[in-house]
Amino acid sequence: MFKYFGIALVVLAIAIAVVPHFTDCQAHGSLITLANGSKIPMKCHWTGIAEIGAAVPLAAVGVGMVFTRRKETLVTLGVIGIAAAAMALAFPNALIGTCQMVSHPCNTEMKPALNGLGSLALVTAVGGLVLSLRSKKLE
Repeated sequence: MFKYFGIALVVLAIAIAVVPHFTDCQAHGSLITLANGSKIPMKCHWTGIAEIGAAVPLAAVGVGMVFTRRKETLVTLGVIGIAAAAMALAFPNALIGTCQMVSHPCNTEMKPALNGLGSLALVTAVGGLVLSLRSKKLE
C-alpha cells in the first residue's frame, strides 16, 4: 500500500519541479529590463528554481516509501513529506511569491498549478503518515 503513496509522491515531485519552468514569465518571454538595458528574470522565476529544492526531498520521500517496510521509517518519511509539500506551497504563496500583475502567466498558470500539486502532495504525505501510524504490523 505504501508503494502507491510513494509513487504518487514521486510523480507529484517531478511535476512540482518541472511545471514552473514552462509556466513562469521568463518561459513566456517576459523579463525585467534594467536602466542599463540588461534583462533579469522576474521573481516568479526564482520561485520556480526554489520549487526544485522542495521537489527533491519530496521525491526522495516517495522513493523511500516505495522501498521500506519499517513503521518507524515510514512515519519519519511521512513527516518529511509533509514538510516538503508545505514548502512547495509556501514558495509561491508566502516566501518568494509571484509577479504583482494578476494577468502574468505565473499568476494564471504557475501559481494555481503549484497550489494544486502541492496540496495533492500534502494530502498524500499526510495519508501515508496516518496509514503508517495506524498500522500495527507492516507487510
